[in-house]
Amino acid sequence: MEIHCFTVNPFSENSYLIWSESKKAIVIDPGFYSQAEQYAFKEFILENGLQLEKVVLTHAHIDHIFGLEFIFKEFGLQPWMNLYEKPVYLSGGQISQMYGMNVFNYPEPAGWIDEQLEYPLADFNFEVLFTPGHSPGSISFYNKEHGVLFSGDVLFEGSIGRTDLPGGDHMTLISSIQKKLLILPHSTKVYSGHGGITTIGQEKMCNPFL
Repeated sequence: MEIHCFTVNPFSENSYLIWSESKKAIVIDPGFYSQAEQYAFKEFILENGLQLEKVVLTHAHIDHIFGLEFIFKEFGLQPWMNLYEKPVYLSGGQISQMYGMNVFNYPEPAGWIDEQLEYPLADFNFEVLFTPGHSPGSISFYNKEHGVLFSGDVLFEGSIGRTDLPGGDHMTLISSIQKKLLILPHSTKVYSGHGGITTIGQEKMCNPFL
């Protein structure tokens, strides 16, 4: 499994590109905001001969979806997300206006992702974990074989997701982390929506919010 992180947009959001030996690729939370960020992503795809097959969202806050219009125009792909995240996704334009940021024309969702043990992405099987609290339909993607977790804005290095946005709930978030994430092997690498890479073991021992 190859993983490349693009840290993008004014919120310093981590967009993850994942691909296999066969060059099949997926992107998680494409937050590409500027033309330069979009160009860099497209060039990386071309230079590495990747075939982008799917776009999945851990959740639909604007910093995680800015690049969806670009992805749709360039690659013809629509995003997959959890159904409970639909209201957040549909409010993207309004929220962008509130922040004084560009308003994009987001494509219709391709479909909905429910919690499940096996979810195939780019030749890999991921376990989809329903982890609400930061947003109502937050999901995390865990691959046991490679020991990696893509947690969105649920769990960070030394921190947790904010819960003061619409649909957020602190106790729900803590429950999601404790029941779904902290039970994973200590060595599991955590790729978060912001900040650096951490491990489940490190967060169990050192995260002040847990």
